[in-house]
Amino acid sequence: MGTAIAPVSCPLDNYLVLPDNSLDDRIQAAKRKVGAECIILGHHYQRDEVIKFADFRGDSYRLAKAASESKGRYIIFCGVHFMAESADVLGRDGQVVILPDLNAGCSMADMAEITQVETAWEHFIRAGITDDKGTGVTPITYVNSTAAIKAFVGERGGLVCTSSNASGAYAWATARNEKVFFLPDQHLGRNTGYAKGIPLNEMVVWDPYMLNGGLTNDQLKRAKVILWKGHCSVHQRFLPEHIERMRADYPGIQIVAHPECRWEVCQKADATGSTDFIIKFVKAAPKGAAIAIGTEMHLVHRLATENPDKTVLSLDDNGCLCTTMYRISPQHLCWALENLVDGNIVNQIKVKPKVKHWAKVALDRMLEVR
Repeated sequence: MGTAIAPVSCPLDNYLVLPDNSLDDRIQAAKRKVGAECIILGHHYQRDEVIKFADFRGDSYRLAKAASESKGRYIIFCGVHFMAESADVLGRDGQVVILPDLNAGCSMADMAEITQVETAWEHFIRAGITDDKGTGVTPITYVNSTAAIKAFVGERGGLVCTSSNASGAYAWATARNEKVFFLPDQHLGRNTGYAKGIPLNEMVVWDPYMLNGGLTNDQLKRAKVILWKGHCSVHQRFLPEHIERMRADYPGIQIVAHPECRWEVCQKADATGSTDFIIKFVKAAPKGAAIAIGTEMHLVHRLATENPDKTVLSLDDNGCLCTTMYRISPQHLCWALENLVDGNIVNQIKVKPKVKHWAKVALDRMLEVR
């Protein structure tokens, strides 16, 4: 298989007009041709028509580990942009990361722009709660963030976390400083902090669109956790009344919620945990159990299919799919693979060297913390 970047032999538009199920054989054939040189990673929120081709599937944490351990020359990442960036940061020299659709982003990651974060940190310095190196405040960024923000955090003594290891990240951060700056998901930050024994009145929310974040210097000085005003558009849709209605309709039902859900939802749930935790929770439930899940609908539907001996439901009948994850289609995957067979690299994700260095520091810390 050639390695030089050559002109794309067939435009993407030629693929997008083809029905999903007409591409299965072509995708499998292309996978056989590229062989062990290429690994396909698939996030749990991907549609079934795509994730069935993944060599490895997982949540953000498991996929980050898989990327760091991959021996193949090419990684096709069926996920979103920040995940592909992390794979490039953690990958070996010469390894190529491909995102089948460059429009597959993350609305939460977009809620924290690097210049906004830099402005917030400069205000923290002026307020006297930290210095530029992070003496006073330990920054933690959720993996759902840009490589630039991961680098910002790494350079200031902080780390990246996922929903799988957010508790460990808090313990790591608070061992270094009493204060934590958590971004961009306020709900994961609040839920994790509360579970670690930090009361809600010791957490404040920094709003990047308000003067001084909408906070006084005194509020910043008294706070143990400064949360960024960001959220997951899917998980924030779940409300406490959804749990109340589900319990009324299905007496004895178990409720499990992702920690990106609102604090009020997580408090009412029977269990809260990462995508990987939710999968294990459903698998471990006894036959005949009824479980309602507060997370992305593709995963919920897949769990219902894979556990026919149980009743697996979405916490909200009108549950939302992750529209940016949904952008990756069989057509995009086939296009990327067949071009790779022809020696063409499309949609390569490449992080700038300076950003990559500090982002890797933050991501390596993430992989060391449980």
